[in-house]
Amino acid sequence: MNHPINRFKQGLQARQPQIGLWASLSSHYATEVIAGAGFDWILIDTEHSPNDPPMVHMQLQAMMESQTTPIVRVPWNDQVALKRVLDIGAQTVLIPFVQDAEEASLAVAACKYPPEGTRGVATTIRANRFGRIKDYHKNANAQICVLVQVETRSALAELDAIAATPGVDGVFIGPQDLAADFGHLTNPSHPEVQAAIADGVARINKAGKAAGIVMGVEADARKWLDAGCLFVAVGSDIGLLARGAEALLAKFKNTN
Repeated sequence: MNHPINRFKQGLQARQPQIGLWASLSSHYATEVIAGAGFDWILIDTEHSPNDPPMVHMQLQAMMESQTTPIVRVPWNDQVALKRVLDIGAQTVLIPFVQDAEEASLAVAACKYPPEGTRGVATTIRANRFGRIKDYHKNANAQICVLVQVETRSALAELDAIAATPGVDGVFIGPQDLAADFGHLTNPSHPEVQAAIADGVARINKAGKAAGIVMGVEADARKWLDAGCLFVAVGSDIGLLARGAEALLAKFKNTN
């Protein structure tokens, strides 16, 4: 059995924009539905959603027949959390609240086998199809994609060093947390926040790394794609379900 190729990582390396969707419903059934739509990537969120490893495992299984790359956001920059999602088959991970180059280096190390990192070694795991992928452990590092999340003013001050960290493939700017840190809670459209994001995207691109963001409004998503973001989530499963349900009801019933 051949080692699976990380199409998302290949796309970033080729500087091809990758369009994604946030998955927060914590349902393998819902994830299978949206994976069939054809997005380049779907993020399975364990930071702000009630996902745990068995549920993530089922969602990874649900995506196997699609061409969509799963990305798993772990709840924290934690070596054990990263090891567990990598062992169940995730090849791309997003690590939240990375504040400086040291924390970025720790995230990379947790995702890579020695000598490049400190990822624990288990020989029979889902990631190597239970021992059926030849030389998995020798080749795994090349297919792992490490994305770190910058979401505070302090992290932006350290952004150049974070982006320059060996093994970091991309930097995701968290617009909501960044807005909150600037004192503009739930208002990432504030000019001060928008200026900070624009500066961050430019610096990430200057470092030769991929910049990412989530924007549920089409005009905003297109703005950041045009600004050079390479991986952009353009919506979420919860948003599609909630707003779609409301729009359908509004066609038949006055909801004011």
